[in-house]
Amino acid sequence: MRGRLDILIVRHAIAEEQDPIRWPDDADRPLTLEGEVAYRKAARGLADLIDPPATVLSSPFARAWRTAEVLQEEAGWPKPEPFKALEADRDAQGVLDQLADVDGGPSIALIGHEPMLSELIGLLVGGANIELKKGAVARLDAHALTRGGATLRWLLPPKVLRAARR
Repeated sequence: MRGRLDILIVRHAIAEEQDPIRWPDDADRPLTLEGEVAYRKAARGLADLIDPPATVLSSPFARAWRTAEVLQEEAGWPKPEPFKALEADRDAQGVLDQLADVDGGPSIALIGHEPMLSELIGLLVGGANIELKKGAVARLDAHALTRGGATLRWLLPPKVLRAARR
């Protein structure tokens, strides 16, 4: 990473409940129809607040990937790239380690799962207890991809994003 990096951290939108009968592999669990419809409105509100990031990295799990696609469709974000470090049950430090090898331009979006995303924010800002609601977006200004290397600029739940729509 060279210079300042604008980081957007996005938790996937509302997904179906875990059900080993319907989705033996939890990676296949999709967004609910209602969750996707509501997130489309949130994505349009987000588009009114900020410019699209240069790069979008997403967990390849269905619910996170679909959230990334909705942001592409409704907010004009770039096509997502799969980033295995963002899969559910991964480690926040692992994301930072792998992110160091990514040339994401001046801004990057990371789309994934809790609790790792909140841990990632806490790690980057040097210690914070944050919980991202489903569909929430946090914006960080990073000067380094290390502990305490970023400042949290804002954290908005999807309800606020939907209300931001002009």
